[in-house]
Amino acid sequence: MKILGVETSCDETAVAVVENGRKVLSNIVVSQISEHNKYGGVVPEIASRRHTEWIGIAAKNALSEAGIKLEDIDAVAVTYAPGLIGALLIGVGFAKGLCYSLKKSLVPVHHLEGHIASLYISYPDLTPPFTVLVASGGHSHLIEVKDYTKFKTIGRAVDDAAGEAFDKVARKLGLGYPGGPAIARMASYGNPKGYELPNPKTKEPLDVSFSGLKTAVINIVNSAQMKGQQINVEDLAASFQDRVCDMLSSRLVESVKKSGLPIAVCGGVAANKVLKTKTEMIAAKEGIEVYFADRELCGDNAAMIASAGYYNYLNGVRGGLDLNAYATREIEEDSF
Repeated sequence: MKILGVETSCDETAVAVVENGRKVLSNIVVSQISEHNKYGGVVPEIASRRHTEWIGIAAKNALSEAGIKLEDIDAVAVTYAPGLIGALLIGVGFAKGLCYSLKKSLVPVHHLEGHIASLYISYPDLTPPFTVLVASGGHSHLIEVKDYTKFKTIGRAVDDAAGEAFDKVARKLGLGYPGGPAIARMASYGNPKGYELPNPKTKEPLDVSFSGLKTAVINIVNSAQMKGQQINVEDLAASFQDRVCDMLSSRLVESVKKSGLPIAVCGGVAANKVLKTKTEMIAAKEGIEVYFADRELCGDNAAMIASAGYYNYLNGVRGGLDLNAYATREIEEDSF
């Protein structure tokens, strides 16, 4: 079964073709990073306009790379939530138009489902159950994957997501956008113990809070500027990155100490080498299997949406021409 996936939740215009949920036939991603970089973050209006311009071209290229025609696809899977509402509507509208004209099934996909499905492409033999950390610009969720379409959130960021905190700190340090890779590059030259940063506590043990940590870095920079002092950007970047990765990796492993389930990491922050190293070290100590999504599948892409769409399709999930987009929606809320 060939699923055409469409992803426009933020600033990547992505279309892909995936066969039977695991075999990627094509995966086209048109990035807008260079355009948004000048603003230090994503400008929603610009993102929506670019999706409108590029989505048809991306779809044409995805079909060409896969060596198939539109008529050969069995269904269209599309990200309908969560994300930038204007951007989501472009993808949802495009997918509905395709399904109407081709008389094919429309399959709604929650964005976090997509990130989780990136692991099925990365590891063809991986099957639920397992516990996953989805860490990206908009999400820091710990999720129990009970089955391909059954999920339970057991922890989350109560304020800023990890990727969002990376972006804001990078902007304050003058490192550019996106913040994760920029901080990682600078941190590679620094001492992760160069600055003493807080380890924010939360009411629920598996939740995380990055707002206070981000504010602590901002205050260090502001204080130094007022006193006419220089900060060591490399050390501050390394210290911030180290603290974020400690918080994420420790909670992920803590979540499965009793269950003994395998653990996995996906989403944009999963590409961070320090997070990978820390998680693997702790998991090895506890005797827990750990999986990381392939680097090229960590960022937003349509292959992961097509993969999730395949399992939703098998489970009878369908969307009608009245399918709407949602800026916020919990993964457990899917009720199609």
